[in-house]
Amino acid sequence: MTRRIRILQVGLGDWGRDWAWRVNPTVDEAEVVGYVDSDPPALALLAKRLPVSRGRCFGSLADGIQATQPDALLVTTTLAGHAPLVRAGLEAGLHVIVEKPFTDTLETAAELVSLAAAKGLVLMVSQNYRFFPASRIAAQLVREGNLGELHGIGIDFRRDYSSPPKPRFRLHSDPQPLLVDMSIHHFDLLRLVLGREPDRALCVTANAGIGGFDGPPTAAASIFFGDILVSYRASWISARAKTPWAGEWTMEFENGYVYWTSRGDNGVLHDKVVVTPRRGTRRVVELPAMSRIDRAGTLGEFAAALLEGREPETSGRDNLATLAFTLAAVESSQSQAWMEMPQVKAGLGRIAIPGNGAPPGAQAKSAPHS
Repeated sequence: MTRRIRILQVGLGDWGRDWAWRVNPTVDEAEVVGYVDSDPPALALLAKRLPVSRGRCFGSLADGIQATQPDALLVTTTLAGHAPLVRAGLEAGLHVIVEKPFTDTLETAAELVSLAAAKGLVLMVSQNYRFFPASRIAAQLVREGNLGELHGIGIDFRRDYSSPPKPRFRLHSDPQPLLVDMSIHHFDLLRLVLGREPDRALCVTANAGIGGFDGPPTAAASIFFGDILVSYRASWISARAKTPWAGEWTMEFENGYVYWTSRGDNGVLHDKVVVTPRRGTRRVVELPAMSRIDRAGTLGEFAAALLEGREPETSGRDNLATLAFTLAAVESSQSQAWMEMPQVKAGLGRIAIPGNGAPPGAQAKSAPHS
């Protein structure tokens, strides 16, 4: 490595500030040279937490780019700001890493991927749940096939936000607080673990009126990957014991089953993989050491891809399939019908996440799990 990647971060709400003080300093290959937010109080809070940011804060993206001459843009705004800021960064000749969800329509995401390709720039989506050892081992076990054919997967995710926080988190006012904000991680992990795309899905959601959610905080889905059936259940209002953020996975093979889970609170390593064969001894798998996990893993991968001149894992191009998967689940829940994924990939650009009309500059509070 001959140099560090100069990064300008835009979006300093709660989650963006968490990136700034918790994540960015852990990646030596990246040097954050400036911070942008249209909300002065957000920048003031950043300066209080991260004194080094004083003198590097800007009220507009144009001013930040002109003053710092960065190589890349880190977009950590709310969803409404993703597409316009990614486009502005690419048009300015900058590589871009953006928080998930990528955008609110597949059509817009595809346009941005094409723009990045035309300009020879790297565009990456921070799907940080991939960057943990348990998910890597789960994918490896599927590839190796030592337990025979994989028949089915069960995923359970539970958290309890049944008491509305004060002040109200953005999570509670989202039109799709579970599928778009949280399940997108689990859907992306399914693509990683299985190494293929889903064929069809049926998803149902419900809002019991608990917790003050505007959109449905619970969901159940049946998803087919060929002959492999995935049963998915998730809830923001569960009274049962909470799961780690990646959920609890049971993978049923021909000759045994695998249990695994990942990502503890605050991004802490809480990974576990247990293999139980039909015949033989149950074993806890020794997990590989990873130099960086979680969002530090995505930022490190982004910097490495730029320095090595390659496409990063969870590139914008690859993430189109995760976005299509997620929007298909949303559409299925609204139409109460099975969604065929080939049809989705061909025509889902017309489907937007309903209700996301906030102006790009809005800096609402973020939930602590992205």
